[in-house]
Amino acid sequence: MTSVVRTIVAYKEWAILIFMVVLGAVLTDGLFMQPGNLTDLLRSNAPVAIMAVAMTFVILTAGIDLSVGSILALSSVCTAMVLTRWNPGMSSGAHMAVAVAVAILVGGLAGLIQGGLIATMRIQPFIITLAGMIGFRGLAKLLSANNRIGLGVDHDTVAWAFGEQFSSKVTMIGCLVMATLVFFVVLRYTVFGRYVRAVGDNPVAARYAGLPLRRVQLAVYTLSGVMAGLAGLLMCARTRTGDANMVVAYELDAIAMVVIGGTSLAGGKGSISGTVLGVLIMGTVINILGLKNVDANVQYVLKAVIIVLAVALQMRRSRD
Repeated sequence: MTSVVRTIVAYKEWAILIFMVVLGAVLTDGLFMQPGNLTDLLRSNAPVAIMAVAMTFVILTAGIDLSVGSILALSSVCTAMVLTRWNPGMSSGAHMAVAVAVAILVGGLAGLIQGGLIATMRIQPFIITLAGMIGFRGLAKLLSANNRIGLGVDHDTVAWAFGEQFSSKVTMIGCLVMATLVFFVVLRYTVFGRYVRAVGDNPVAARYAGLPLRRVQLAVYTLSGVMAGLAGLLMCARTRTGDANMVVAYELDAIAMVVIGGTSLAGGKGSISGTVLGVLIMGTVINILGLKNVDANVQYVLKAVIIVLAVALQMRRSRD
């Protein structure tokens, strides 16, 4: 009996996920297990999951990025503006490619600025990214005049084609799978991945060992911005709008998924596979609540409880 308990504790993320899946199947009379619902679950969580994958690297360095939700909103606005307010006289495919490049470049530049400030000025990431959270959303509101920029309803436009292409299950789930695989390989099998863990585990030792501490910080925040930019263009396609006010507090969902997956907020310990489990656990909970028509405000309360429990379990495991 003791060995069974120890096994459950050791693989608690898997145990929680299996429990939630079984609970979902029972509570929804099998509706949760329908293939269409499962793919909808992945599709709806793809943008925040993509940000969570990159957030894993940030938290592994003992940092935090509170700005990704605002970068996502800014990226969605820039994407919509390129698609609806710019007529480059090129093919629709090239026009969409430019919109994708702009979204990713905007996100990458935002992350680069923050990473540069953190690395060179040695200000706490919490402060820099909190300022970014406020500033980037303010910039999005300024560019859009605080109005939604719709992609329109004309099926013959590039904007409509973009929405159809990038909101499809294949594209959104495909982007999530590709991002997950790339970050998994980088973290587990590259020198950069080892640097990320070393910087978070013991930054003083990493500095004395000659590791490029500042370059690692610059890189992880830039990558976080790039993934937020990608998430922004996917959200723009999914909602058919560029909206400066979308996904408020989305960054907290991303952080929660990383923490639920077992990544330590103190840095140095965690994995991409754990984050994927955190995404599935959080996504499953929200999906079940949605299928049961639970009030959205109640869902926010339950999210808060889940985050607190995840951190408490993490702290207990670290003490043990």
